[in-house]
Amino acid sequence: MMKTGWKRAALGAVSVALLASPALPQMIEPPGDIINFDDLAESAILGPSDPTLRKAQAIVNGDVITDTDIDQRLALVLAANGGNIDEAERPRLRLQVLRNLIDEKLQIQEAEANDIRIAEAEVEAAYQRVAQNFRRSPEEFEAYLKAAGSSPMSIKGQIRGELAWSRLLRRMVEPMVNVGDDEVQLLIDKLNAAKGKDEYHVGEIFLSATPENEAEVMAGAARIVEQVRSGASFVAYARQFSEAATAAVGGDMGWVRAEQLNDNVATVVETLQPGNPVTAVSDPIRVRGGVAIMSLLEKRQVLAADPNEALLSLKQITLPLPADITQDQARAMVEQMQQVTQSMGGCGRADAVAREIGAEVATNDAIKLRDLPEALRDLMANLSIGQATPPFGSLQEGLRVLVLCGRDDSAVQPRAPNFDQIYAQLNEERVNMRARRYLRDLRRDAVVDYR
Repeated sequence: MMKTGWKRAALGAVSVALLASPALPQMIEPPGDIINFDDLAESAILGPSDPTLRKAQAIVNGDVITDTDIDQRLALVLAANGGNIDEAERPRLRLQVLRNLIDEKLQIQEAEANDIRIAEAEVEAAYQRVAQNFRRSPEEFEAYLKAAGSSPMSIKGQIRGELAWSRLLRRMVEPMVNVGDDEVQLLIDKLNAAKGKDEYHVGEIFLSATPENEAEVMAGAARIVEQVRSGASFVAYARQFSEAATAAVGGDMGWVRAEQLNDNVATVVETLQPGNPVTAVSDPIRVRGGVAIMSLLEKRQVLAADPNEALLSLKQITLPLPADITQDQARAMVEQMQQVTQSMGGCGRADAVAREIGAEVATNDAIKLRDLPEALRDLMANLSIGQATPPFGSLQEGLRVLVLCGRDDSAVQPRAPNFDQIYAQLNEERVNMRARRYLRDLRRDAVVDYR
């Protein structure tokens, strides 16, 4: 028998090592469709096991975690990464999954001890929302999970733990938290004073460290950076490894200003470039209490109109390519399409030019710049009305050219969050700080038997 002693932060705990003041909440909507771009405590390290034998790997205060539970939750992580995980990395992921499952058991046990029960109907409703996020029906999502080596039961277990912990915090922790009106007003004044300055939409992974294990934690953080820059999901790693408040949302901190970040972190974030994991993800950064990895998703100016919100009117000219086309023939067609579209004189002649070369035309008058693929977004941002992109595409999709017919720049400046929004943010931050201590106490008092 041994007592738990992990340092992984509570689900929903606050990232005090990185934030000098709270990040403001940011609603993120999935990109819309455009024309037809859809084409385009210290844990025992687990040893090898017999895959045909399903047995208990840990017993948490009497509740069993089997290797099936671990395997199915690990499969979710691997699926989220599209399989882009080195074999050498999988044992570390498996160990982290076990830690998460132990925390989940502790959270559910504590909720039940306080007479909090999560109804099956609530879990099922949340599960159906997850399926919708994957653009699948519940039946299709179940088939997807099974094909990935997981199951609906695994996701529903995670949902149940999150709901139970959230409800427990609202009952046991929130009533003990107070936020002063003067604190809220001070944050509003700072935000208004920063109008026009750069702000950053960032993700974080925070790993706690002590002077004794800092070198080991830095090495682990460097391995995570290597995996993400090679194509693994930053969000998946944040959810499983991060000890910050934002772990539950894949590390998403929302929009922050440099002044809100730890000085070491702010200096690095200002040098990152979004759009490419090599330039958007930082090296490990030493911060108070541990190590941080930062990811820059977007950049804009505080309370200024966002250029990416510009509404574009586009025509897309598509020229199919024969299946048996040679490289020389393809090059000739590209050159021809480049010549006629660059000199056609704007959208007014797009249909006529398309007919001349045997192409098709599609029109969309309501495309946001931010909804374009990254490479096209940068290109379209610098085009004038009537100009066309160079040809792009593939043998299967054909050659394509986008013509900019109109552009309506956003005239609406983002509003500063109101008093109630900022009050809620500060309140949540303090609840999360207490939540971290709460879970730490549960781990300390738990009896975990490793098999």
